[in-house]
Amino acid sequence: MSGNSIGHLFKVTTFGESHGIGIGGVVDGCPAGLNIDQKFIQNQVDRRRPGQSILVTQRKESDKVEFLSGIFDGKSTGAPIAFIVHNKDQRPKDYDHLKSSYRPSHGDFTYTAKYGIRDHAGGGRYSARETVSRVIAGAIAQLLLNHENINISGFVSKIGDVQLLNDISTYDLNNTEQSIVRCPDPDLSRKMEELILSVKKEGDTVGGNVGCIVTGMPVGLGQPIFSKLDAELSKAMISIPAAKGIIFGTSTKNDLKGSEVNDEFFLDDGIVRTKTNHSGGIQAGISNGENICFEVLFKPVSTIMQNQKTVDSLGQEVELEGKGRHDPCVVPRAVPIVEAMAAIVIADMFLMNKSSKLTI
Repeated sequence: MSGNSIGHLFKVTTFGESHGIGIGGVVDGCPAGLNIDQKFIQNQVDRRRPGQSILVTQRKESDKVEFLSGIFDGKSTGAPIAFIVHNKDQRPKDYDHLKSSYRPSHGDFTYTAKYGIRDHAGGGRYSARETVSRVIAGAIAQLLLNHENINISGFVSKIGDVQLLNDISTYDLNNTEQSIVRCPDPDLSRKMEELILSVKKEGDTVGGNVGCIVTGMPVGLGQPIFSKLDAELSKAMISIPAAKGIIFGTSTKNDLKGSEVNDEFFLDDGIVRTKTNHSGGIQAGISNGENICFEVLFKPVSTIMQNQKTVDSLGQEVELEGKGRHDPCVVPRAVPIVEAMAAIVIADMFLMNKSSKLTI
């Protein structure tokens, strides 16, 4: 099985299964001398962990990060940074009803068809539990970006048909974590919570959007032609379980004219800026120095607590019973994952940009 790594100079490889011994990863290419703030990293992981509220799966995992290499006296050594999070609350028997039946819209069928092996316990390698490794690696990337005053803020912008309507600049994103759904609008946050609980009561699931803003961006990150910044970010975001799309700036408003969405340039104390940011901070695949703005679209979780028609591994049409521990809405827990993937890509692009210029 390939496809377990992302990045070029800042490279992240993950390993582990949902109900295996643990989930872990390796960060290769982190510069030596970086202060590894383990409290910050653990806090990022805690934002993702299950069981943190009534809105998410009640699997109880402490998700304590254990570093295995690459750190000495609290600083990176330049060697690969390896880490693991041991799985504690494992209940493989909870998934026995899935041994031979394929969950509709889930990876059960495609993974079995491709690899010929079925790890039915929580989805195995293709479980969203794998994303804990991304959050750890992303936190290391964020520590690197902090030195360049680059900040990444994620938030929930939509759950079902409840969505932010005001310009995001009107909100204080520092207050996002005060919301159980991580929405910066208190009124909409309550409506989103009510919607998730209502859907959960029905044994169903609901999707939504995670917005992300990256501030402090320099000009010039991104590599043409196939490693454009928005292309790399898109690949990273779509690799997140349940992610189905990404929108940069106002790119969905393709019914508008060029005169309405072009970002005009002006000089601000000799620095080239844009009057608007319809491009979302990226032009021709390269950062233009403005804030990077995008939204990731997440589908409803495919595992629902309702009986559904399906097919089993014997080729018979059967009815699948809905049970187990699952998120009625993955979007609130996806916020730190989106931030992490953005950090990994931007850290990688930052290091590539530093190596692309010859200093004489």
